Amino acid sequence: MNIDVLLYDGFDELDGIGPYEVFDYAMDFAAESDDRAGRVRYVALDERDSVTASHGTRVGVDDVLADPEADDAPDLLVVPGGGWSARDEEASAWAEAQKGDVPRALAAHHAGGTRIASLCTGAMLLAEAGVTDGRRAVTHAAAIDELRESGAEVVDARVVDDGDLLSAGGVTSGIDLALYIVEQEFGPGVAARIETVIEYDRQHEVAGRGE
Repeated sequence: MNIDVLLYDGFDELDGIGPYEVFDYAMDFAAESDDRAGRVRYVALDERDSVTASHGTRVGVDDVLADPEADDAPDLLVVPGGGWSARDEEASAWAEAQKGDVPRALAAHHAGGTRIASLCTGAMLLAEAGVTDGRRAVTHAAAIDELRESGAEVVDARVVDDGDLLSAGGVTSGIDLALYIVEQEFGPGVAARIETVIEYDRQHEVAGRGE
């Protein structure tokens, strides 16, 4: 289970770092009992040492996002949001949508069979890529109308599971999404152990197919 969190300048800190911490604990805990643990890493589209998040935090980048067919391509690609509504033209999800490189990479990974999870307005980058067209999804409340207008089937839920496409609403919902994925991949025991360590209680149901 190899997970890449795709970073860009202006991503929201909690969108990227919150799920990363959950996944990192999962890899450590799973490795204690079986060999299903993989790795989680921060990636970018280009070679760089770090990116600067929306509130100024500098985060180190581990590697460049591999092509979908590469040996080190992720099983799950996590896409944070950030700065969409502010329309920051220099550093934000909005800026990346306008540049087009991130949406093209997301479209390629989706076509190549990579499971993708969006956090907050990361869903709008998937919408720009055409990935959410006709698919059940959710995003931050400030961008819900735009997501609907893009052709997605918006679901009123904190986390939506539409098979190879998962999405989470506002910023902290990324933690719920990450714990849901951990429970699927490593079992409820590992997920519950992480909830205890980070002192977080899930209180929301995940909207699966047909819900």
